Amino acid sequence: MPKICIDADGCPVVPESIQVAKELELEVIVFCDTAHLIQIDGVQTVIVSKGADAVDFALVNQIQKGDITITQDYGLAAMVLAKGGFAINQNGLQYTSENIDQLLYARHFNQKVRQAGGRTKGPKKRTKEMNGRFIEKFRSLCLSILENKAGGIY
Repeated sequence: MPKICIDADGCPVVPESIQVAKELELEVIVFCDTAHLIQIDGVQTVIVSKGADAVDFALVNQIQKGDITITQDYGLAAMVLAKGGFAINQNGLQYTSENIDQLLYARHFNQKVRQAGGRTKGPKKRTKEMNGRFIEKFRSLCLSILENKAGGIY
């Protein structure tokens, strides 16, 4: 069975993710640093020291082929994909081998703009509709993986 790994530092859909995972009887591991101590009954939490990408590396070290990661971080998503995992963001966008290079390039480009003193648009204010869309896309991804696993694809 695939497990769900949540990059919980700054993730706005932790409760929604856990709700769907519990409905589908999937294991959940929440990863956070010491600045975001998250403890949820029935969910394993991995707490790492604060540091650049510390949570990302702890999470990617746990990923196995077919596992699902919820993250906003394109770099982490790329590492998950490289290990044969699946990755989805808080808005329901599934990261794939077809879109990850473009996303990484856009992140790099925006970083260069900001370093040069320019401004880039930030994320939109989170709405209930966004959470609903995430739940729908996340549930669909989980069900698809479970169906393919049962069919012997993984």
